[in-house]
Amino acid sequence: MPALASRGSRRRSMNEINMVPFIDVMLVLLIIFMVTAPMLTPSSVNVPSVGKGAKVPKTRADVIVEHDGSLRFKTDGNERPVALQNLGQTASAWLKDQPEDTPVLISADKGVSYDAVMQAMAALQRAGVQRVALAVKSGG
Repeated sequence: MPALASRGSRRRSMNEINMVPFIDVMLVLLIIFMVTAPMLTPSSVNVPSVGKGAKVPKTRADVIVEHDGSLRFKTDGNERPVALQNLGQTASAWLKDQPEDTPVLISADKGVSYDAVMQAMAALQRAGVQRVALAVKSGG
């Protein structure tokens, strides 16, 4: 019997990745997205509306932010200018003689920069003021 010569019985290792299945999957996903995209309806965000509170606080302090960034602290008809650095201290001192749930209301015109209002709010929160609120104007 002649000796059998092995013809290519060894398998060569594959050095390349077969990209065809990957491309097929990507094309199917692309078609799915192209078909479903027109079916999606654009949605809108429901912004909370302004309403009246159930209980208006009897006592409160107002922090009024002016156009130039200066602040005024108003309590029971007594209004005085206050620096941002002293706002928290002034509010805390006033709140010591008030009930625990007394709010401090920040009021600003729409032309005032957002940063000035947020700095006032941060100063009050750093001083430990529990109830800080933003005044809003209802109506047009």
